[in-house]
Amino acid sequence: MTTPALLPLSGRRLPPLNLGASAFPHHRATLRLSEKFILLLILSAFITLCFGAFFFLPDSSKHKRFDLGLEDVLIPHVDTSKGGKNLGGFLIHGQGHDEHRHREEEERLRNKIRADHEKALEEAKEKLKKSRDEIQAEIQTEKNKVVQELKKKDSKPLPPVPLPNLIGINSGEPADPDIREKRNKVKEMMKHAWDNYRQYGWGHNELKPIARKGHSTNIFGNSQMGATIVDALDTLYIMGLHDEFREGQEWIDKNLDFSVNSEVSVFEVNIRFIGGLLAAYYLSGQEVFKIKAVQLAGKLLPAFNTPTGIPWAMVNLKSGVGRNWGWASAGSSILAEFGTLHMEFVHLSYLTGDPVYYNKVMHIRKLLQKMDRPNGLYPNYLNPRTGRWGQHHTSVGGLGDSFYEYLLKAWLMSDKMDTEARKMYDDAIEAIEKHLIRKSNGGLTFIGEWKNGHLERKMGHLTCFAGGMFALGADGSRDDKAGHYLQLGAEIAHTCHESYDRTALKLGPEAFKFDGGVEAVAVRQNEKYYILRPEVIETYWYMWRFTHDPKYRQWGWEATQAIDKYCRVSGGFSGVKDVYSSSPTYDDVQQSFFLAETLKYLYLLFSNDDLLPLDNWVFNTEAHPLPVLHLANTTLSGNPAYR
Repeated sequence: MTTPALLPLSGRRLPPLNLGASAFPHHRATLRLSEKFILLLILSAFITLCFGAFFFLPDSSKHKRFDLGLEDVLIPHVDTSKGGKNLGGFLIHGQGHDEHRHREEEERLRNKIRADHEKALEEAKEKLKKSRDEIQAEIQTEKNKVVQELKKKDSKPLPPVPLPNLIGINSGEPADPDIREKRNKVKEMMKHAWDNYRQYGWGHNELKPIARKGHSTNIFGNSQMGATIVDALDTLYIMGLHDEFREGQEWIDKNLDFSVNSEVSVFEVNIRFIGGLLAAYYLSGQEVFKIKAVQLAGKLLPAFNTPTGIPWAMVNLKSGVGRNWGWASAGSSILAEFGTLHMEFVHLSYLTGDPVYYNKVMHIRKLLQKMDRPNGLYPNYLNPRTGRWGQHHTSVGGLGDSFYEYLLKAWLMSDKMDTEARKMYDDAIEAIEKHLIRKSNGGLTFIGEWKNGHLERKMGHLTCFAGGMFALGADGSRDDKAGHYLQLGAEIAHTCHESYDRTALKLGPEAFKFDGGVEAVAVRQNEKYYILRPEVIETYWYMWRFTHDPKYRQWGWEATQAIDKYCRVSGGFSGVKDVYSSSPTYDDVQQSFFLAETLKYLYLLFSNDDLLPLDNWVFNTEAHPLPVLHLANTTLSGNPAYR
């Protein structure tokens, strides 16, 4: 099986396959034909069709009725005394006269074909006299007309919906000049990342900051969908970078097209695109973002056409054909993928009044509630055909992570009315604490992975988000255990900080072990990289919000300085391949989540709590803020908790 470091994606996100340009031939270069030659091919086909029609027209001696859309010669029988024959209650009126008329019509049709043929030849000659640029311009004009017609067709007006009470979407300016300076530094880093993407990768999904060109991975298919633009919009907005926000909005309005023949990850497109568009809509009020989000959601719905209703991992946006990753446990769907749709789909139903999105995610929940869980744990793999678990591998990191996060956030987003989701979260966390959470010999609390009946004492960078999740879920936990879970969050934050502090670059590795004398350190070479991930900083921010312990801002500032020192290049920001080397090599990818999550969480860490307060906003797993839907505003009635 492919090693975790090379899997296309997992849960909150495993590193995408980094396939260079050499992996795919440049089809445009190798297959390009001149437009003139293409026109000649079309012309020759048209001529063949015309002459075929000319020589193979039906012969009137064999066919008594040649229907060219002329007046019907069948007349209801009223009188047989005028030289006609009665046939089946209808009169065939004056057959000799009709045959003569048919010959005239056939001759007229032949003449018309000759005239059309000559006209087509003349038009083709005129076309061939034009320059290459003129022909290309005409082709582009026709393409634009088709695109505009499709846009008009797709842009159905959505019903007006009252916006939830939106609080704290601006400012957050700290009074302390030192904290304000740090916040401004994060904003400058965002500007550097965006400006270079704008210059070198505009419209592409991501940026190669050293090669200074666009970059994409298999999770986005083969199309340029501007993932960085959509992912970065809300960060730009809350930072007050409104000119850049308008640039992104204009590109989305004119260029973001989902009617492409492209196979994409349902999970990644949901959290980055639908989440990003919805957040941009709520923050700015611009209808284009809501319209685009709904259009894209419609393209994802065919992924749910499985025997169980558990969606495929991937879907073709044009054909609607879905499939699963080849490496995923005998064709299984992945817990963190089909379990990380709830927030966005509930908001889609709220904004459109269409319950289809809500019903899809509630069906998944109901199915999971009926299933047996080994040791109370949710395995990472579920077969969408049979409805049975795949291999019994449980993780709070890649493949599992954001499923648990969305159970908690479904409860929070419902204004704490969705008690069903809260119960599922509490049950899951109790099982995780019993079977997966341990203390190392050196006193570090870590979350291992359950594989084939035993605990693997390894923790991934992705798992570090859980510190923030435990803190976020502390209030409302069972048996007055709020203090316990806040403390557990603090311990996870400490462990993850140690994973950063024990490297040469003060940046954390992809995964780290707790075996023997090795603690919070990566052992394998393919686990020593840092790809601008946000999870540790995310936990620092949540811990800061709930405790205001200054060490979290200090740890966040250490990470900010390390990223700026070791990941910044003249063309943007790049991941590094070995955090234990003082002179690392770059991976040459500026991930879209660096702008969506890492820099957003750092900016919020150095902002006042009145910027996106947690009583009013819930962040999706890509750090896109969505407003709490208070009971008075929601129209959802499928869940008893909402009634």
